[in-house]
Amino acid sequence: MAVASAYDLRFDSGRLCLDLVATVGGRLSEAPVERLDGVERLRAWLVGAGLVPRGTALDIVDGSWLARFRAARDLLHRIVHTEVEGRAAGADLERVNALAATAPPAVRAVRTADGTLVRRLAAGPDCGALLAQVARDAVELLTDPVARGQLRQCEGETCSLVYLDTSRGRRRRWCSSEVCGNRERVARHRRRVTRA
Repeated sequence: MAVASAYDLRFDSGRLCLDLVATVGGRLSEAPVERLDGVERLRAWLVGAGLVPRGTALDIVDGSWLARFRAARDLLHRIVHTEVEGRAAGADLERVNALAATAPPAVRAVRTADGTLVRRLAAGPDCGALLAQVARDAVELLTDPVARGQLRQCEGETCSLVYLDTSRGRRRRWCSSEVCGNRERVARHRRRVTRA
């Protein structure tokens, strides 16, 4: 199994909007880890998050898209962390609502040469429409009392990722057992060995 890097894109938060928030990492008191560090990484995120089907031509994605996605990510980061801490997000909610108002991209089922059905965008990718899809996911998350009750912030020392805890008993401590959970287990082992 490959060891995850702090700069790897993460798609394990449980929601599309939280996966976008996860493109910046690190504790708020530290220098952030930027995972959307270029246009190619944004293209990889768009496909990895499922916003566009694999094989979608993403030549149109440029620096302006990157700036808009980072701005939306920063907005969602503020809102989600504020809400997890039990405070009201305030004026940022209006900005998310405005983003969500744009029509999301239309998809259609297309038959491939071997007869299987695959998803394709009905038209070329549009930055505003894709951002609207992420914003609508955030609105749905924030207005669903069950999902809101499942929001957790990772307890990892260097992680600020927020995820949905859908585990039995709702006692999950880390965003990922393989990433932050493993780091915690290794650190605990080292502390035991050092004491012994």
